[in-house]
Amino acid sequence: MTNHSEKLLDLALKAGATYAEVYHSYAFSRPVFFEANRLKQLESSESEGIALRIWREGCPGLAVGYGPVAPEILVEKAIALSYLNPPEPPELADTRTLIYPHRGKSMSVESLIDIGKTAIARLREAYPDVICSGQLESEESRVYLLNSQGFQGDYTETAVSYYFGVEWIRGEDFLGVYEGEYSQGELHLEDTLREILQRLDWARLNSTPPTGKVPVLFTPNAASLFWNTLETALNGKEVLEKSSPWSEKLGESVVFSGLTLSQDPTLDPYGCPFDDEGTLTQPLTLIENGRLNQFYLDRKTARKLGKKSTGNGFRGSLGRYPSPELVNLIINPGKSSLLDLISQMSSGLVIDQILGGEADISGDFSVNIDLGYHVANGQILGRVKDTMVSGNVYQALQQVLHIGGDRRWSGSCYTPSLMVDGLSVVTGD
Repeated sequence: MTNHSEKLLDLALKAGATYAEVYHSYAFSRPVFFEANRLKQLESSESEGIALRIWREGCPGLAVGYGPVAPEILVEKAIALSYLNPPEPPELADTRTLIYPHRGKSMSVESLIDIGKTAIARLREAYPDVICSGQLESEESRVYLLNSQGFQGDYTETAVSYYFGVEWIRGEDFLGVYEGEYSQGELHLEDTLREILQRLDWARLNSTPPTGKVPVLFTPNAASLFWNTLETALNGKEVLEKSSPWSEKLGESVVFSGLTLSQDPTLDPYGCPFDDEGTLTQPLTLIENGRLNQFYLDRKTARKLGKKSTGNGFRGSLGRYPSPELVNLIINPGKSSLLDLISQMSSGLVIDQILGGEADISGDFSVNIDLGYHVANGQILGRVKDTMVSGNVYQALQQVLHIGGDRRWSGSCYTPSLMVDGLSVVTGD
């Protein structure tokens, strides 16, 4: 990988590029699939890609190749594309070497199979009628970045992940429960199985939901409905384009005073030492005690806003230019467990899984509840069906009743449960 990238960089400069950057990525995984309670198949997947970004007389060009691609072809394409683009300042990291030790531990296919079989056996021991599926995977990935300014960055990570889906069919009543984990270290399978079994226990009975405006408790699985919107509102590119409702609100209170949102790039399993432009990632306090503190930026956006990059320039894919993305999103927890929060509800809903309709940057949402429960007098009465909840993210986050202490990863967001007031609940019955 290193020699190939250096050769590509050298060829680009000799071909007329004033500046050049090579981004090289590699991934190897061994997924194990279970279907209908049985091991279905084993696979191995290997992918390698390289992106060459150049500036010729100030004009950028980007060429991408997958697998074994002749460097001369990539250089020719990048130079040709530069003739089609207007000039722009090069966005390159300065001279620095950032080479990090390998993080994470791999797991053998045999171990993944054993985990899958054990998990499914445990679930079906408690609920013999359920149908289980799953995917377990050990994956190694490497990123190597080199540019003509003398920057060299290299890091490799290994992670193990799994998810299990449990389907429970009772006549015309279908229930699906889905849980998983992504880790660079110890797995917490017992916690995952306990979560699945708890939700199956709560769903033994169906219950008529309360309607109108009632308190709604979002578990970490469902709370991403809020954080996805806030992540967009905090994106420097949205601020630059005046699309964010918070573009002019730095220093102002924008959400409930008990909410603090941050980024910690050292926190596994989603940590990252530098971004795809070679800028060191850094801790960011985005919202502190409800007050908007800062936005996250890549190099281009930061330059246009007259600021410095926060180390958040990432490529959505090899063929895209870097743009602002968070390494992760961290929400400070409260102290109460999920069960404690439920016990404090006189009447309301617990939402664990939602279907579609996520809010855009306006904050408005109307979502179907895929998995939710009716609460009365601090007790779960049963699962709700054919129910929707609607509201506005920004308004809801000003009406937070409680923040849980049950923080866990939901994708790359580390979030607790969240109870909010003022959302509208309607049923299809």
